[in-house]
Amino acid sequence: MQLGFVTAIFGDLKFEEVLQFASDEGFDCVEVMCWPPGGPDRKYGGVTHIDVSEFTQAMADDVRALLDKYGVAISALGYYSIPLSADEEQATTAVEHLHKVIGAAPMLGLKNVNTFAGANQYKTLEENLALFGEVFPPIVKHAEQVGVYLGIENCPMMYAKTWPQGLNIARSPAIWRRMFEMIPSDHFGLNYDPSHLRMQLMDPIAPIREFGPRIFHSHAKDMRVDEHRLNDVGSLEPPMDRSTAKIPGLGDIDWGLWVGALTDAGYHGPVCIEVEDEAFTETLELRKQSLRISRNVLRTFMG
Repeated sequence: MQLGFVTAIFGDLKFEEVLQFASDEGFDCVEVMCWPPGGPDRKYGGVTHIDVSEFTQAMADDVRALLDKYGVAISALGYYSIPLSADEEQATTAVEHLHKVIGAAPMLGLKNVNTFAGANQYKTLEENLALFGEVFPPIVKHAEQVGVYLGIENCPMMYAKTWPQGLNIARSPAIWRRMFEMIPSDHFGLNYDPSHLRMQLMDPIAPIREFGPRIFHSHAKDMRVDEHRLNDVGSLEPPMDRSTAKIPGLGDIDWGLWVGALTDAGYHGPVCIEVEDEAFTETLELRKQSLRISRNVLRTFMG
């Protein structure tokens, strides 16, 4: 496996500065954020380290030169907007820009692009799956044509304003099965993040046994469920009202079991630390420290 991190945590740094840090700290790769310049600028979103809006091969060659200079690879291009959004403008922009991200990947010699399936928070699950069946087949077809593997992250995006449907239907194994039945392409799979399963009070490791071949990329983010809060408000409240995102090693996930399950499933791809731990986001130095701590925890199991 290759250990890296998601560049969203360094939205205030230039791409070369991110690569310099990754190289200095012994990371193998980075998942590069490719949002359109100017937003949407939600928390941990809206970061543009590679602008693919009008991407050319000359621009790709410049990026590859930087990668060679610092000895760091790109694990995937990431763009996590809402293709099924209730906001028509956001949905249209998400689909159009996702096509641009997919098109940019082969110019960089890459095979992985990560995103959300999305959801319309005002529709039922069945209605959202029907919408998914209209929106995503052409996107996956494009990925197939250019040799890209599209990984859907399993973050439900469930907060007070989006509860209970959330903004991403790809939240559970039961739904993944239906998505893969609708689009059985070998180029359509998961960017697997165990924290979002723990947040839902699910086993964050068990699904790897079934979905291992569908895991194209993986995020390493921990989650701590506040049992006292859970006992106070119950499981029907928005999940983040009783859970806290943490860096690996400071939450509830057993990272040794997680790495073991991935290796048993034959996964040898990227593992990218995603920092959304509020205890480490206030300053640049804290964000850097969060990645160093996470690296040390995961290297224990990954080598």
